[in-house]
Amino acid sequence: LVLLWLVAFSECIVIIPLMKVNVMQETASGKNLLNNFLKEHAYRLPQISSHNSNITSVSLEKFYHLIYIGNITIGTPPQEFRVIFDTGSSFLWVPSISCSSSACYTHNTFKYKESSTYRKMKKRFRMTYGSGRVKGYIAYDTVRIGDLVITEQPFGLSLKTYGLDWTPFDGILGLNHPGKSHTGIIPIFDNMMKQGAISEPVFAFYLSKNNERDSLLMLGGVDRAYYKGPLHWVPLAQPGDWRVHMDNITMDGKVIGCSGGCEALLDTGTTSIKGPTNLVNIIQRLIRATPQDSEYYVSCLTINTLPSLIFTINGIGYPVTAGAYILKNSQGRCYSAIHGGTEMRQPGEFWVLSTVFLRVYFSVFDRGNNRIGLAPAV
Repeated sequence: LVLLWLVAFSECIVIIPLMKVNVMQETASGKNLLNNFLKEHAYRLPQISSHNSNITSVSLEKFYHLIYIGNITIGTPPQEFRVIFDTGSSFLWVPSISCSSSACYTHNTFKYKESSTYRKMKKRFRMTYGSGRVKGYIAYDTVRIGDLVITEQPFGLSLKTYGLDWTPFDGILGLNHPGKSHTGIIPIFDNMMKQGAISEPVFAFYLSKNNERDSLLMLGGVDRAYYKGPLHWVPLAQPGDWRVHMDNITMDGKVIGCSGGCEALLDTGTTSIKGPTNLVNIIQRLIRATPQDSEYYVSCLTINTLPSLIFTINGIGYPVTAGAYILKNSQGRCYSAIHGGTEMRQPGEFWVLSTVFLRVYFSVFDRGNNRIGLAPAV
């Protein structure tokens, strides 16, 4: 009976393949992988029509280094888009066919006149991710993610974008709680739960460390083949956001951050571990990183000798080795994927555990019980 239940439960999981892409410096093999991914999910370049100047601006998250993108469709018949599935935000947006920015020439755009289920709202959206800007309005339509169909989903259509010309994604699909939706509309995961599209109110990420295994988003359940040992459940610091309480951060046996406890956001839309600038600078000195432009570089020969960063959460230590937090660019130089700046987001000590952390640890986001599960990824 237990076996039959597990089989039935596994059949309820919707698995979405994700493509890992290096935004800032793609290697030759990385470009080939992206080209193959795009050929497999081909789309036509958008047309450009007149713009609307009476739209509000919105900032966007800073997307550096490795990001993970997947496909969704919007409208009837379906129109395909490449999006980042982002646990740090709650809003879905894609470019409109009416977009007049140069970025729209190289991205898929939504042709609203071709969708029989499209419905426009008069409401304009304003939200903040980080750097870059978007202007747009809100509409309703049918969204499909794998086999899931979500009807009457509100989403944003951008009419102008800034700073996103060469990004490999068309838009962003937020998976955070409704309280983090700056637009005041229902996020797509909440609509999935409301419409009974998923059997369990959970989703999970497996972000591969290399190109030998696919990265995945799981909706409605968890496949335990992608992690080792038990899942350790961590209660949310407060319901309504994917933040947890962190005990401390150590390196070489010394506490180098979060000494009195602090909060950390698990964020699939951010590509570097982030913390207060003064504490991140201490880490860069400890690993003997040299600043140049906006990066900190280390000798690639020293990676095996550098200490791990250990994040202690709910009494359990989660080591991230130098092999995980040091990345290599297309010129063969090694740089630290740890950045400062969280003091600009909020007062007090705050950290963002990004895809650098989530490549090491399989993560389960449980809306039903307001908790996050972590286990070493295979």
